[in-house]
Amino acid sequence: MVANLSETFTESLGASTQDCSGEKFSLGVLDLVPRLNGASAEQALQQALLLAQHAEAWGYTRYWTSEHHDMPELASASPEVLLSHIGAKTDTILLGSGAVLLPHYSPLKVAESFRLLASLYPGRIELGLGRAPGGGPHATMALSGNYLQHVSNLPAKLASLTELLEDRFTYEDVPVTARPVPEIPLSLWMLGTNVKSAVYAAKFGMGYVFGQFMSDSDGTQAVRRYREEFVPSAGLKEPEVMVALSAMCAATENDALRWSREIENQRQESREEHTNERDTNVGIVKANPQSISVHKEDNEVKRHVAGTPEQVWQYIRQAGQRLNTNQILLVTAGPDYERRLESYRLLKSRMS
Repeated sequence: MVANLSETFTESLGASTQDCSGEKFSLGVLDLVPRLNGASAEQALQQALLLAQHAEAWGYTRYWTSEHHDMPELASASPEVLLSHIGAKTDTILLGSGAVLLPHYSPLKVAESFRLLASLYPGRIELGLGRAPGGGPHATMALSGNYLQHVSNLPAKLASLTELLEDRFTYEDVPVTARPVPEIPLSLWMLGTNVKSAVYAAKFGMGYVFGQFMSDSDGTQAVRRYREEFVPSAGLKEPEVMVALSAMCAATENDALRWSREIENQRQESREEHTNERDTNVGIVKANPQSISVHKEDNEVKRHVAGTPEQVWQYIRQAGQRLNTNQILLVTAGPDYERRLESYRLLKSRMS
């Protein structure tokens, strides 16, 4: 269960933070497409487009969206469909999945879908992969059957997918090509919260995204193993790391804390309305009391932080230093869509 924010948001972020140069960071959006304040799926998807458009205008590097199944709080079950729509309504922002849950699917179909996107939007497509089921047990079984068996086959699927994206895949010794073949290859990433996902990313020469917003670990062990065991691939010659963080940013610390409490209240109400409870990981997730708010010591790790732009940038800076990366994905649910946009705007303005 998610800890009650009225109890856990008792620590403030601290009044002063060390200055950091925002220009050192590449900041991106990870959008779970939440249905805020009872919004319809149609409204949530329109807000996803608006978020991507604003993010592009504000100078965010990338917009990624997730995959979840039969979760009433979220409206994106097919990242490739939503990214196709958003790609047609934006110009330059990178577009990615965070993540396509590969155990459910045929590698050929995934490669074809994202190569089609890469042909539609040259140089803009990033394929992020994940290992999670993405829904409750019944939805998972309905989607692809025995998920545990599929997960055990993930190394073979990753091998097939990388071969398809490098045009060296064969079936019964006959070459099979994932078409269309884009002139500019897409980039490939693995998202995860543990060493196993990091090792997969290293073995197959992918970028690695550590999901701090879903983990109480600080990520150092996973990222270290990734860098130590990285094997160069046709698509990536050197290891590349991103970290996904959850934050709520407001003009004042009190507003940021209050908005985060409102998010949790909405999630509690949603759980009461839907007896078949699901863990959606929408930024403020199940955590111990030390995991929500900001750390006051360098070695503390939080799943979600709330504060002013300066305070949140301090958290981002420390996460980047800890994992030796300047690439950040930011998850912000927001109590409503206006304040979600405002959080992203304020944080990016700190970077300018």
